[in-house]
Amino acid sequence: MRQIRRGPAGPRGAGPAAGPQDGRVPQQPSYVDGRGHDGYGDPGGYDSGYNTGQVYGTPGGRGPGGGGPRGPRSAPDWRRRIKVTAITVATVLVVTAVGTYFWADSKLNREVDLAKVIDRPEAGEGTNYLIVGSDSREGMSDEEKKKLHTGSAEGKRTDSMMILHTGGNGSTLISLPRDSDVEIPSFVGSESGKRYEATGRHVKLNAAYAEDGPELLVRTVEHNTGLRIDHYVEIGFAGFANIVDAVGGVEMDIPQDIKDTKSGADFEKGKQTLNGEEALAFVRTRYALAGSDLDRTKNQQKFLSALAGQVATPSTVLNPFTLYPTMGAGLDSLIVDKDMGLFDLADMFWAMKGVSGGDGKSMNMPIAGSAGNGNLQWDTAKVKQLVEQLKNDETVTVSGN
Repeated sequence: MRQIRRGPAGPRGAGPAAGPQDGRVPQQPSYVDGRGHDGYGDPGGYDSGYNTGQVYGTPGGRGPGGGGPRGPRSAPDWRRRIKVTAITVATVLVVTAVGTYFWADSKLNREVDLAKVIDRPEAGEGTNYLIVGSDSREGMSDEEKKKLHTGSAEGKRTDSMMILHTGGNGSTLISLPRDSDVEIPSFVGSESGKRYEATGRHVKLNAAYAEDGPELLVRTVEHNTGLRIDHYVEIGFAGFANIVDAVGGVEMDIPQDIKDTKSGADFEKGKQTLNGEEALAFVRTRYALAGSDLDRTKNQQKFLSALAGQVATPSTVLNPFTLYPTMGAGLDSLIVDKDMGLFDLADMFWAMKGVSGGDGKSMNMPIAGSAGNGNLQWDTAKVKQLVEQLKNDETVTVSGN
């Protein structure tokens, strides 16, 4: 129960006059409970600590409106801020890079199984890619076929074939004319798994692909050259045009006036930037060139090297608005072997860029003449020397047609 505690009584007889007149202030009552606590739960009473200035727990008594001195404001810790920013940026870049890698890796069409190829040559130094341009019209509308002058033939055949060798002595790009005379060796069917024995029959090289697809083509190239193929890369008509458009076109120096109604090519001599439709017409042009298929393969080499160079420029690689559409168009269009990785694909593109950059070489397979049936006969001695140099990753000194 709250009690009123009064101060000690004055001497008897001291009435009201005793007080102010003697210079003393009468003691005021304090409100405490029976335990010595004031009404606010403060053991020291209501004014406990007030007169010392310790109202808000601040020694020295700087309460609201107080005039105590302010301490110095600490300076921003710029080193810490820069460190946090750098860590944040690095984390974002790593996450983006990892995400991009897995996204791109998932888009690769790994359809070719080189494990089905039998009686393979021993591996040499460096890496050998068989790069194939097919005339596949899969997924193309009638309007697109008409626009790209592809025709409407069923199935697909090889429109161009090249071996790209990468190693310590620069890159070498070798075109294999599709009319090359080759022997079909013994092989195992890619779908049936049945073994077909060699009969000694000779055909044009592109017939091997038409007969049993990429696996037989690889088997035929290896059998007739003695060179082991490490990776296989194929692209169709529509995919090729889409890649060119994605990078904004490719600048080419057209060697002569070209007009070919079958491929749709209509160019004047000189430098110009080709879009996807024009690029496809250029690399497919055959009948407007004096040298026919051999001149066509040279133009294909020049264009592919220029395309690889365009893809590898900073304006493409460092610009996400160009890089991702280019990667998307390319990866959706490519068919590769089951062991092909993104780093292998990047190595191939850098090597192709190097061919046109001066530290590589491009050539046709050495030709000796006609085989008598309209097929092109390889120069056996030169081919053997060329293959040995590639196997040993030596500088290629053999010249082609």
